[in-house]
Formats: sequence, structure tokens, C-alpha cells
Amino acid sequence: MSQNRTKNDARLNFRLASDLKQDIEEAAQHLGQSVSDFAVSTLVQAARNVIQEQSITHLSNRDRDHFIAVLDDTKVKPNKALKAVASKYKKQMG
Repeated sequence: MSQNRTKNDARLNFRLASDLKQDIEEAAQHLGQSVSDFAVSTLVQAARNVIQEQSITHLSNRDRDHFIAVLDDTKVKPNKALKAVASKYKKQMG
């Protein structure tokens, strides 16, 4: 979990089959974690993976080729909005 989060004030409650609970307890034990710590870290990791995957744009080969062709077209000049975004990106990334 993020280090800047110090207050644990939210809660998740759910029921699951006892054999699944046993598997979770065994996995936590193998890692030397409490069931709660194991569950939280595993759920957070899975949630972040889903969020990251959903933020990626997947292009077909045809769309990728078109995108690259537009980028390579030297006749097309960046507009004001694109220049502003590029400038902001450069500032953030150093």
C-alpha cells in the first residue's frame, strides 16, 4: 500500500467457500503475512493491474500503420493544444 496512507478507515466484507479461505491462509503463511495483509496486497495489486490495462489503447495493425503515417507526415504541424500538452509533459518528466 502507499506509504502516505496511514489511516485504515475503510472495510471490505465478503463471504467465500471454506476451501478458498484455506488456500488464501496457506498462501499468506508461505509469504509470512497475515491473511489480512495478504488479501489487501493481492487485491490492491490486481486492482492496479486492471486500472493500468484499461488505460492502454490497443490499435489494430491498420490503425497503428495509419497513426505512424500521420506522425511521419512532415507536412502536418502540431497545433496549439498539442504543443501545450508536450510542454506540460516535458515539465513533469524533467
